[in-house]
Amino acid sequence: MFHGKAASESDTVPPSGTRSLTLKWQYLRVGRRARWRNAPFPLHWHSSRMIEAFAEHLRPAARSRPLWPDRTKPYTMTTQPLLDGSIQRLRLKRFGLATGTYVLLIVLVMVAYCTGYYHATFFGVWLASVSVLLMQGALSLVFFGGYNQRFKDPSLTEFQVLMGLGWQTFVLAHMDSARGTFLVFYVLVLLFGLFHLRPKVFLRCSVLALLGFIGLNLWDAAHSQLDDPGLAALQTCALFIIFSWLCLFARFVQNSRNRMHQRRITLQAHQETLRGMMLQLEELASTDELTNLYNRRHFLRIATRELELMNGNYTAGLALIDLDHFKRVNDLHGHAAGDRVLQVFGKTAAQCLRADDILARYGGEEFVLLIPRCTRAQLVDCCERIRLAFTHVTLPEFPELDLSLSIGMVIIERGDRMDRALQRADQSLYRAKHQGRNRCHGAWDYADA
Repeated sequence: MFHGKAASESDTVPPSGTRSLTLKWQYLRVGRRARWRNAPFPLHWHSSRMIEAFAEHLRPAARSRPLWPDRTKPYTMTTQPLLDGSIQRLRLKRFGLATGTYVLLIVLVMVAYCTGYYHATFFGVWLASVSVLLMQGALSLVFFGGYNQRFKDPSLTEFQVLMGLGWQTFVLAHMDSARGTFLVFYVLVLLFGLFHLRPKVFLRCSVLALLGFIGLNLWDAAHSQLDDPGLAALQTCALFIIFSWLCLFARFVQNSRNRMHQRRITLQAHQETLRGMMLQLEELASTDELTNLYNRRHFLRIATRELELMNGNYTAGLALIDLDHFKRVNDLHGHAAGDRVLQVFGKTAAQCLRADDILARYGGEEFVLLIPRCTRAQLVDCCERIRLAFTHVTLPEFPELDLSLSIGMVIIERGDRMDRALQRADQSLYRAKHQGRNRCHGAWDYADA
């Protein structure tokens, strides 16, 4: 596929050695250890830079021209919106789990109120429960509306953990002997931030929870409402030990997550490198080295695909192009002159083609052109434009060369086979050369061929 301008001079003459994919190595096995030798680039077994070295070896041969025309390229969509949607759904699931925990706490508070362990009026219990549910309802609007993604932490983990610890301390403030039963909710609340909060933030939340519980006991002691100071001290020590262990475990978890994240990034980088290498290898296998055009094998593949995509009354144009007296150029001026003529033709023809037109080197001095969605008049105009442009080309290093070409043209309809179309184009090319060369001849039906 061409983009309306010819390749640069440096692109038409590839660097020597960059096309060679022959990797000569000796695989020596000593016990369980192996190494590669005599490779065209440094390789080290079990080294993470082996892939990068191979990519650097192939990089000079890479070109920006895609392997498939844009019109026939399969439709793809970026995976980033899908990834963001799955992460948001995961946040909603965690938020639903937190809401379920609040519901369980409300149920336990109701049970404690009915059994006389929760010292508050029924209106106070009802007001606290409604406040919790309203707070969760407001957060649900934030999450379902996508407003949470505007924050640095889209999960709002620290805010939800602090809110849960605050409600937990509020519930414990209305209890005395039953406080030990509800201490487990401190752990449940902190577990929500175990995998998402940074160690410093997790430590800050734990310290605030411990200070809140200590302040609650000191308030009761100052107002002579602390029935068992020894039990309160034991509960405080237990919370201190549990929070300390959770902080250490949170640091261990975060370090493990960071290591896994780095490994995932490394694997993704290697996958991208391998994917790029495969694209470069496919491009090297589908491109003619001298002219930077498609080769015959790749042209037949994409041309067959183009025929399969044809629908309705659309037709396509096919042309076989032969450079006149090319053997004479090689005999009189050498193969360097012949190579130069082939390269100049590729650049000249590229300037006369559209973005979706497909030009390939068919073999030797023959080229093949496929023009999708083309009428007979458009095919003739395009081929004449290429012929006239090539005849006006002059090579400064070979000024005595008189360049010309012959073209055989056919129209392909839906249901035609590519091999038969190429045979018709070849017969039409023979007619053009038989009639004196430097002309275009069309075989518009099977009788002409």
